[in-house]
Amino acid sequence: MRPVVQETYGPADLSRDPIFAGGFINFGYWQAIDLDRPLGEADRIRSQEDLYRHVMDVAGLRKDRKVLEVGCGLGMGCAVALREYGPAAVTGMDIHPEQLQRARGAHADLLRAEPERLRFVQGAAERMPVEDGEFDAVISVEAAQHFPDLGAFAAETSRVLRPGGRVAVASFFTVDDAPGRPEELARLLDTYANGLDIARPVKALTDAFTERGLTNVRVEAIGPHVWPGWDLWLGQKWAPGTWPRNFLRAYEQRLLDYYVVTASRPA
Repeated sequence: MRPVVQETYGPADLSRDPIFAGGFINFGYWQAIDLDRPLGEADRIRSQEDLYRHVMDVAGLRKDRKVLEVGCGLGMGCAVALREYGPAAVTGMDIHPEQLQRARGAHADLLRAEPERLRFVQGAAERMPVEDGEFDAVISVEAAQHFPDLGAFAAETSRVLRPGGRVAVASFFTVDDAPGRPEELARLLDTYANGLDIARPVKALTDAFTERGLTNVRVEAIGPHVWPGWDLWLGQKWAPGTWPRNFLRAYEQRLLDYYVVTASRPA
């Protein structure tokens, strides 16, 4: 685990920040939320749940599916999956032991009530402690920007998916691989300057999936439903010109965008 990831999701516990209400840690999918009125905590939580819903929809979650979430954090998305999609089983995997401890505490009742349908395991995106072909779907929500090796993640995803299974990844990437993109983002955003987020083009992920034998690789840019709402919410705490507000600026300058990438393992 890289030290900046260990600190951010361990002692610093990003989930405690009110910006990430409800225990989720993502920027949100704001399409169904009225941005012309003041935003409240319920809107914020819905935006984060809606991002999961969008990912789960394109991953094709159904009642008979076994699902792995890579980078599950506090497991809030796992709970949404169980509550709303009724899969056969959900495994939440995270590299950080403190996040898993929090997840098990947050969902203690659910773990007791549904021991065969929910579990949390420690593992890296590049080295997953699960069986070959164990899952019908692999999802990852706003974690891939931290993965050091997208090729290894793609290889592991291909390994753990059953034939015909699908993967859906939501995260932010650079729009291209033009020289200087990492430096531009590091000047704008502290998370790129300190190495928490890694500047790579979305093509790096799609190419990795293709090279590891996954097919039907598709990219959906959802920036219009992420960045404006995220910036409005940030405006309740952060003033214009502060670094978190530069996510919208990076999007408007066509440096960065938010994507959902899907692919399938051939049947």
